[in-house]
Amino acid sequence: MRLPHLPYLHIHVHDRPLAGDPHPHNLFHWKLYFCEAIATAILMILGLSAVIVLSAPASPLGAVLMHHPYIQTALCGLCFGLSGTAAAMTPFGKVSGAHINPSVTLAFSLAKRIGGVDALNYMIAQVIGAFLGTAVVYEAGRLIAWWGNMAVAVHYGATVPYGHISIWWAMWSEMFVTAALIAMLYWLAAHPRWKFITPWSGGLFFLVLNPITAWLSGNSVNFARTLAPALFAGQWSGLWIYVVGPFAGASLAVMAIRMNLLGKLHLLEARLVNFGHHGRVPGLDDPHRKLNHPDDPDHVPPGAGPA
Repeated sequence: MRLPHLPYLHIHVHDRPLAGDPHPHNLFHWKLYFCEAIATAILMILGLSAVIVLSAPASPLGAVLMHHPYIQTALCGLCFGLSGTAAAMTPFGKVSGAHINPSVTLAFSLAKRIGGVDALNYMIAQVIGAFLGTAVVYEAGRLIAWWGNMAVAVHYGATVPYGHISIWWAMWSEMFVTAALIAMLYWLAAHPRWKFITPWSGGLFFLVLNPITAWLSGNSVNFARTLAPALFAGQWSGLWIYVVGPFAGASLAVMAIRMNLLGKLHLLEARLVNFGHHGRVPGLDDPHRKLNHPDDPDHVPPGAGPA
């Protein structure tokens, strides 16, 4: 029996924005942008809270760690990275793919896994989400005095260049650390065997890199993550390096990937989590549910099962 033609279903099945192939009648993907904003807000709430607890002199843990700056910096990197993991593991992160970083979105765009319109709206969503997340931390400080004092003491986790050397060192640091991060994420996401590690890799990455390079720039690698705390703390010093450095680093990483310097990598979709949707937008109620379409390489015909 032939099924009736359902235009919406047709668009839904053939709309693959996270594979760089959106349906021409579906230019905007508001569910993706909303989920990306919420996932980024979660990153900021958890990440900034961790930085405050680990770094504020009035914090019991911060008071101990201030005598061990390398351990303190490493733990800040680990916790901020794991905050990204937590954001990715929410339904919101699983729907949007949890870029939660304009540098990641730019890399996916340069790799032609997300179109220009969606990439721009992802970045806008990330900035909005970062602002909302930082606003939650700020408002918590207005309600709870001791928390507010600790947050102010560390400038709401703002990242600023080290002031005693040329700002160009901070810019180069942001560029090369971002390039390394993008190369790692891309390599993991492109390998069927290792892609499940992708959302967990950020914590280990910053645990290792923070003690080496964070003193130069704070290892932001994420313009949205830097901009939002800067708005609340009034820390505008060298803000431009957090645009130029990470975006240049993301571009450098994609260039290296295109030159096969990391081996021949084939990335199927612009995701860091919840793979296997062939670029389609999953439902928020069940992000793991995948459409079974005949065009998919792993299509299973109805009624077919293991032999």
